[in-house]
Amino acid sequence: MRSPLRITLFASLLAVVCAGALWAAYDWFQGRYLRAFSEHTALFSGDPLRLPEDLAGPGAIRLVHFWDPACPCNVGNQQHLTELVQRYVPHGVEFYAVQRPGSHGQLPSTLSSLKPLDNFPGAEQLPASPAVAIWDRSGNLAYFGPYSEGLTCNSSNSFIEPILQALDEGRPVSATHTLAVGCYCPWRVDATQ
Repeated sequence: MRSPLRITLFASLLAVVCAGALWAAYDWFQGRYLRAFSEHTALFSGDPLRLPEDLAGPGAIRLVHFWDPACPCNVGNQQHLTELVQRYVPHGVEFYAVQRPGSHGQLPSTLSSLKPLDNFPGAEQLPASPAVAIWDRSGNLAYFGPYSEGLTCNSSNSFIEPILQALDEGRPVSATHTLAVGCYCPWRVDATQ
């Protein structure tokens, strides 16, 4: 027969070991998957942006995704961008991507249909990424700014769906200057954010 003191001591030791294991698992998860969110305010101004000459003028609605492979904020909108591609390519929207100059990396395979653009007039003036610019069928810049405000982006908090919906229905949109607070990374080397 075991003494109650031994059973209590064994149960206490087991509880301490389990608590330690749970704490270690929590700490590992937090360090690997959770990042501190530092809100940045960015003023997006589309004045310097121009479509490259071969894309300028009347045509399809054109969406240009500006991204930096080193920016952790991109992860928050890639699934949403994939959903946009799946939803709006059948409506004739063309999707392009501009990678931050000097950066190395590639978009996930789900976004391989985005056509890369190397020289994009005015891109050097971008304040932050990820960002998006949308041109209407007449070739006019309709929207320039972030995908959304906040840490992540999805269809419930996105600025993009209403813009694309309006343009697809033939309604005019002019939202080329946007002030937003969210997860952004500096685009320009001299930018301080």
